[in-house]
Amino acid sequence: MPVVLISGGTGLIGTALAHHLIERDYDIVILSRKKNLSSVNPKITYSYWNVGEKIIDAEVVKKADHIIHLAGAGVMDKKWTDDYKKKILESRTKSAELIISCLKENDHNVKTFVSASAIGWYGEDAKPLERKEGFIESDLPSNDFLGETCLLWESSTEPVLANGIRLVKLRTGIALSNNGGAFKEYKTPLNFGLATILGSGKQIVSWIHIDDLCRMYCTAIEDIYLRGSYNAVAPEPVSQKKLILTLGQRMRNKFFIPVYVPSFILKLIFGKRSIELLKSATVSNKKIKASGFTFLFPSIESAVDELITNSRKKE
Repeated sequence: MPVVLISGGTGLIGTALAHHLIERDYDIVILSRKKNLSSVNPKITYSYWNVGEKIIDAEVVKKADHIIHLAGAGVMDKKWTDDYKKKILESRTKSAELIISCLKENDHNVKTFVSASAIGWYGEDAKPLERKEGFIESDLPSNDFLGETCLLWESSTEPVLANGIRLVKLRTGIALSNNGGAFKEYKTPLNFGLATILGSGKQIVSWIHIDDLCRMYCTAIEDIYLRGSYNAVAPEPVSQKKLILTLGQRMRNKFFIPVYVPSFILKLIFGKRSIELLKSATVSNKKIKASGFTFLFPSIESAVDELITNSRKKE
C-alpha cells in the first residue's frame, strides 16, 4: 500500500487525518519526538526524530510515497515572548529543512510533499473590504509576525521542487473539531449557559470543518494537478458572533446568555496573541473549489450541527 509520512502527526489535524488516510487504505508513518511509540493499528507506525539534533530515520523517508508536513508549535499555546516566537517559526522551518535534506541525500519514492500553512499569511481585512470574496492566494503576505512566519514556513518547503516533487501548501483557517482547538474553547462556556462573544463579535472568522480539511489533505496527495498554495477554508466565512450564537442555539436551544468579552480584557489575558482573536480575516476558497473539491460542510450551520450531533453520540 502507498505510505504517507506525517510530521506533527499526533496533533489535532494529524490525528484526524490519520483516520481518513486509513479509510483510504494508506499505510502511515508518524514522525514523533518520543521514542519507542507503538500503535494498536497495524497501519500506523512511529519513527523517532529530533529536529534540534538533526536526527531522522532515512529509511522511513526513503519508503514514503507522500509526505505531509504538519509539525509546528501551537501559535496560541503560550505567550509570544521572543523565545516562543522563535520556536513557532523554527519548529516549522527547521523541521521542513531536515526532511528535505534527507530527501536530497537519499534515493526515495516521494511523489508529493503537502505542507500545512495558515491564513495568518494575509493579515487583517482592509476597511472597506477590497474584494467581496476576500483574500486570494496571490495576495502578498502581511508584514506582521504571522505573515512573516507563514512566508518563511512556505519558503522552507520550496526546495522539494528541485527534486521533482510536487508541492502543495494548504493555508488553513480555524479548524473546527470536538477534539481541541478553538471550537472546544467556544463550547466550554456554553456548558454553563454562557455564549462568549469576543470583542465586538463582528470580526470575520474563516473556518473549516476538520473532516473537510482532512479530505483536502487526501485530495492534495491524490490529485496530481494540485500544485502551489490553496486556502483551506469553508465557502462561508462568518462573524465570530454568528459562529458563537449558532453554536449556542445548537447546544442549548434558547437557554443561554450572550456575554461580550471586551477587547481590553482579551489584551490583558492574551497579550499580543489577542490580535488573532480580534482580527477579521475574510478568505476566499475559490481556487480549491475550482479544482473540483467539494465541501461536506459548506455552512457554519451544517458544520456545527454535525459536530454537536457527533459529540452527543459519544457521551
